[in-house]
Amino acid sequence: MTMRPFHGFALLSLGLAAACATVPPITGDPAVEVVAVAETPPVGTARGDAADDPAIWRNPVDPAASLVVGTDKKAGLYVYDLKGAQRSFLAAPGLNNVDLIELQDGRVLVAASDRSDLATVNLFLALLDTATGQLAPAGRIAVGPGEGYGICMIKPDEGDAIIAFSAPKEGTIYQTRITMVNGVFAGTTTTLAQVPTQTEGCIADPRTGALYIGEEDAGIWAIDIASGAKRMVAPIDNRMLVADVEGLAIAPEGKDGGYLVASSQGDNAYAVFRLPGMEPVGRFRIARGAFGSVEETDGIELDNRGFGADFPAGLFIAQDGMNAPQAQNFKYVRWDAVLEALGARR
Repeated sequence: MTMRPFHGFALLSLGLAAACATVPPITGDPAVEVVAVAETPPVGTARGDAADDPAIWRNPVDPAASLVVGTDKKAGLYVYDLKGAQRSFLAAPGLNNVDLIELQDGRVLVAASDRSDLATVNLFLALLDTATGQLAPAGRIAVGPGEGYGICMIKPDEGDAIIAFSAPKEGTIYQTRITMVNGVFAGTTTTLAQVPTQTEGCIADPRTGALYIGEEDAGIWAIDIASGAKRMVAPIDNRMLVADVEGLAIAPEGKDGGYLVASSQGDNAYAVFRLPGMEPVGRFRIARGAFGSVEETDGIELDNRGFGADFPAGLFIAQDGMNAPQAQNFKYVRWDAVLEALGARR
């Protein structure tokens, strides 16, 4: 009789242990490996999920002197050079994703999703001085209900307006027409589309009028910028894409070709699709090298133009969500090294 309670407790303990056992992580299709050739310093926010998303400004006169803007969502915006060295910092807590675009007058407009108000999607604006690498605040535009998350921008061929697309957590996709009114940036917003669950990754292709949105637990949508019509072009399949789908980036080639890259955060890889049909090309990882491996990537950025001797055929940047024992940072990879590892032709 005295053994029965112990026996029952032992069985219960074994059952609890089994229930609490670690579930093996899902791993997609095999991924080739590349290594980073540069990295930024750790962001200022230690011991937390802070670094998030990068954006690249390419210097047309001296591509090797180009700049990178990156977010620390607990602190603000950093500006880096192509060696990864910090050029400046602008305090602005609550920023998440970031994009930039060159205006007709030559100034560079930086826009970041502003989560300091969790009930309203806002765009935080700044102007980048490309000579000094400094950022200056340039206003704030209220977009609509929701919690700001993903953002991307395009500059239409006609007029001087900028179109910003916002992808808040709630799945409503906004488009905001940004213009200058009496020397101040102003925005007019309409709703473009709705997806069922949480979104973040956002990249627009003005060549084809397609906006690509990552629905984190479902896959990648292509949304027609003119009509709002949408179709799922790359579902979560635990082969090419493992949830969460995070950052999206494009390497355009010709009138509608090139590649779309997605952060397959669930298994620390990046999925590459060929445009315009979104045919799978392959997957890659950033392995340990001189600057360490990369895991749990949120934001990515890609520009397949030349950036000088260090990045002669393009630059891919990924947020490193681990980077232990230091705080999170951003890693730089040669795009031609990715294509070579994948066996993809340019």
